[in-house]
Amino acid sequence: MSRRPPAEAAPPVLVTTAEALAALCERLRGEEFVTVDTEFMRERTYWPELCVVQLGGEHETAVVDAQAEGMDLAPLGALLADNKVTKVFHAARQDVEIFLLKFGAVPTPLFDTQVAAMVAGFGDQVSYDALARSLAGAQIDKAHRFSDWSARPLSPSQIAYAAADVTHLRRIYTGLKARLEREGRLDWVAEEMAVLNDPATYRTEPESAWERLKPRTTNRRFLGMLRALAAWREREAQRINIPRQRLVKDETLLELAATMPETPADLARARGISEGFAKGRSGTGLLAAIKEAKGLPDSALPDPPRDRSGPTPSPALVALLKVLLAAKSEEHHVAPKLLASSDDLDRLATEAHPDLPALHGWRREVFGEAALALKAGRLALGVEGRRVKLIEAA
Repeated sequence: MSRRPPAEAAPPVLVTTAEALAALCERLRGEEFVTVDTEFMRERTYWPELCVVQLGGEHETAVVDAQAEGMDLAPLGALLADNKVTKVFHAARQDVEIFLLKFGAVPTPLFDTQVAAMVAGFGDQVSYDALARSLAGAQIDKAHRFSDWSARPLSPSQIAYAAADVTHLRRIYTGLKARLEREGRLDWVAEEMAVLNDPATYRTEPESAWERLKPRTTNRRFLGMLRALAAWREREAQRINIPRQRLVKDETLLELAATMPETPADLARARGISEGFAKGRSGTGLLAAIKEAKGLPDSALPDPPRDRSGPTPSPALVALLKVLLAAKSEEHHVAPKLLASSDDLDRLATEAHPDLPALHGWRREVFGEAALALKAGRLALGVEGRRVKLIEAA
């Protein structure tokens, strides 16, 4: 049974007690969907510090003070786990990470309006502000975008700003959902939600942290040392609860992987390493990690990252694929980035049988089949009026 569009809700309320939160969540569990957002701090910590949770039902909006004395967030966890209520976010990744850490599970079912907007043709990674203007006729006040949300008490303007993030999201969600239902694309969105629904998306495994540094070498001994150093940094940053870059910067890790210091004095000579750090608990642990990595046999060293420096793609073919991508994006009103990345196009141009998202599921139907036909000479591109025209080769 279809429901009427969300009515104008009452002014937002500030929830500061466990009892009020429990009552709010009980009411919201009777809703078809709930809009959700968070405000958190992470500048000084490794783990995000949850400060505020915003919740929007059909007729009410609440700003939950997650740091209020005696606050018990368990009812919120139950609401987020309720399969009968869709949880609507915009750009959900960081919010979902916080809830996964706090409650041990990804909110379900989950709907991300940024992903849905890309499927609906609003462009790549469209902002909440842009969707609010387009679908809700609202202008977002950006005054508190960089507020200190850990400071108390929250001001009335902070509360109003936080509430706006879920108030307009109701109309954005209902507008996008109706559009996608008409176009038969809700299944496309569900396919994209698979990544956000996977807890592995939000985990950083210490042993794979080195890959983020993108080392430009095939020296396996260096890579083994870098792997050990990056894994140590990840675990130590978690233990101390400070940002990894504040503990040891990337460029310092790369230097240490090359120089492999053995003593605190050697360690202190590296850029960004103080004598106090080198002689303290963190320095001792870092030197132990270096010593252990030095003793690894060749068989235990990591292989270099996949080498994609093989055949250079034909610039002309890549250019044609880009034109085709733009044409298909325009035809189907879907963001180009959602169909294929620049790397995908390079691989399409050079590899005989690339395994790419663009060649699976709905993407293959919209773009992949045409891309393969273009590459095989079965499809040509022309111009008709102001639009690109696809021409089947004789």
